[in-house]
Amino acid sequence: MKELNSIAAYALSALSERGADSASVSAAYVETREFNVDGGEFSLFRTMFDNSLVLTALRDGKKGSAAINHFDNESIINAANSCIAAADASGADKDWEFGPDAGKATFVDGVTKPEMELFFSRCRELVNVIKQEYPKIIIEQLIVSHRSRKQVYINTNGSCFDRYSGSYSLMMMFSAHENGKGSSFFGCGFNTADLSVPFIEQASLRRDLASVEKQIHTKSIPGKFQGTVLVPPGCLGEILYYALGTFADGAAVNSGTSIWKDKLGERVADERLNISLSPCCDDIISGSRWTSDGYLTKKFDLIKNGVLQCFVINKYFANKTGVERSLNYSLENLAVGAGDKAVEEIIKGIDKGLLLGRISGGRPSSSGDFSMVAKNSFIIENGKIGDAVSEVMINGNLAEMLNSIRNISLEKECDGGTSLPWISFDGITISGK
Repeated sequence: MKELNSIAAYALSALSERGADSASVSAAYVETREFNVDGGEFSLFRTMFDNSLVLTALRDGKKGSAAINHFDNESIINAANSCIAAADASGADKDWEFGPDAGKATFVDGVTKPEMELFFSRCRELVNVIKQEYPKIIIEQLIVSHRSRKQVYINTNGSCFDRYSGSYSLMMMFSAHENGKGSSFFGCGFNTADLSVPFIEQASLRRDLASVEKQIHTKSIPGKFQGTVLVPPGCLGEILYYALGTFADGAAVNSGTSIWKDKLGERVADERLNISLSPCCDDIISGSRWTSDGYLTKKFDLIKNGVLQCFVINKYFANKTGVERSLNYSLENLAVGAGDKAVEEIIKGIDKGLLLGRISGGRPSSSGDFSMVAKNSFIIENGKIGDAVSEVMINGNLAEMLNSIRNISLEKECDGGTSLPWISFDGITISGK
């Protein structure tokens, strides 16, 4: 870490010497140990080393940046020259600034040194369990890795942050096959710091494998109807990411495209909905500890009891719009409060609808209108999960969805990046053939 601090300090000095009025430097060193499984067999083990250095400078109200992956002095000097040249070539904007002096802060979290023997044992155990307990599943690709990260941030205002962190991660793509027929592929994954629990028991892995085995034989839904869509945590994260990125992001607020731009302090969702951005919570593995513009991150409520508390907005857009800067900018680290009904009870209350597996399609419009293909999904009729379905479209509006919540589950799942329940939404148009 000391060497990385010295590298960052050298780069910051180079920017100051070349006329930067203020500047920041982010440096990182990442060591990755990775196992690959292809077609159900271990195919690769490798160790990778990555450097990154990002220089940002302000001069005469103009901003420039440069990024490199070499730490030698010559490369750093060349990057500093490029950074200043980029600033000089840009337009002046008085709203650029770095965070004020936040002093020194050091963070050590997660698993910085992997237990390689146990790690490989857990990987092999997972492959064997899938072969034995889910015989229809074919692992198309499995990537399991441990990453240790050393990170440093400094700026000319005096802030100096460093962090040493690490975590295990799993990403798997798989499908199910039987008698020459196959399901649609499905992908899932998680981050963890805990090898005491088998991988098969973490996040939603067991449920996802069992679900895909039931998707080999599908049926088409005739016609079109409005129904209830039950969204599990993995898919909910994607839907909320789309919604909050469209309505609550600082760029959308600044451009005027956000339909929530004038709704701070007003209800924008069902009063049972509580959403926070929580990169520093215990359930979140390797969430950010500081922002790219030099502020230490803190948890904050984005929506509380359905009321919009804040936008996800950095200091630049806060200066532009006159609204308060948010305490972090991590839409990837969502936490949603639990509800009051078990998932099984929620399903029993659905007359006709869909259990959504994943979605495929383009980004929603600025108004929140969307049209997507429902993949890996099941029909729900008379309170029971029925057949897997094919060729199904769902249409609706994200803003209306947040106000059309039927139920939020008691159960929650954490994948190391998010902590989410199941949510059912009314009024979604479901279209088959």
